[in-house]
Amino acid sequence: MDTFGLRVKPWIQDIDGLYHPLVFDFERSFGNKTFANSIGDWMNQWWSSSIVLAIVYIALVFYGQEWMKTRERFELRRPLILWNAFLALFSAFGMIRCVPEMLYNLNKEGLEYTVCNRDNIYGITGFWITVFCWSKLPELIDTLFIVLRKQKLIFLHWFHHATVMIYAWYSYHNWTASGRWFVFMNYTVHAIMYSYYAFRAMKYRIPKWMQISITICQLLQMAVGCFVNYQAYTYKQQGHACDVSYSNIGWSFAMTIRRRTIRRRTIRRGQFVAWTIRRRTIRRLDNSSPS
Repeated sequence: MDTFGLRVKPWIQDIDGLYHPLVFDFERSFGNKTFANSIGDWMNQWWSSSIVLAIVYIALVFYGQEWMKTRERFELRRPLILWNAFLALFSAFGMIRCVPEMLYNLNKEGLEYTVCNRDNIYGITGFWITVFCWSKLPELIDTLFIVLRKQKLIFLHWFHHATVMIYAWYSYHNWTASGRWFVFMNYTVHAIMYSYYAFRAMKYRIPKWMQISITICQLLQMAVGCFVNYQAYTYKQQGHACDVSYSNIGWSFAMTIRRRTIRRRTIRRGQFVAWTIRRRTIRRLDNSSPS
């Protein structure tokens, strides 16, 4: 059948045997291994350009903040809603493709296969892993909204965006097998997170527990990531064939620990600021009250 001029197949069997529903033609492009390998070769040659892009991004962040100091903030509410809704939909679609593949292979092949085997670079899942890595570049637009709307930009935000883009491209250039774990978790968390941002931009009143749930999901993502890296390291030490390099394991651990440290410091600093404001408010009330 055709949907908006795009051909859709009701059910398609992927390379690993899993059936996916409602598959667009463009999702099947990675069923052609020659084409998939050509994309891998290109990323192998050019992944380091992500470092240059990250440096340019960080420079533009600081330049943009300086430029906005003498200007009125932009509202940009409608573009912000559309942007977050688009990312939520994109992430949800990626989640629909990658989560079943993970569960299917966990059940069929076991944990070691999902950590060490990279056959999922082909087929429908392979397409969504590839666009996941590429999506880290346009996701930098998140920061543009913060700068133009003159909102508070914390170090963790731009550090996270820059390092995740570099790590995603670096991991893809040698087709890191354990990447399937990070891809399916990130798609899932982002589907929830960007939906939350979209509704918040539409000024819907969102329960506090929703924000707490997103934070818990992000922490779980880091914890599971550490577990997967530990498993990959263990399998390699035991002499098993595992398509994850030691350098990738090291960089992944380093990024996770660094983000967790920064997040903890940011939370503590925020708590200290809130405590200081409360004390000053109490003092003003005490000084203004009649004796």
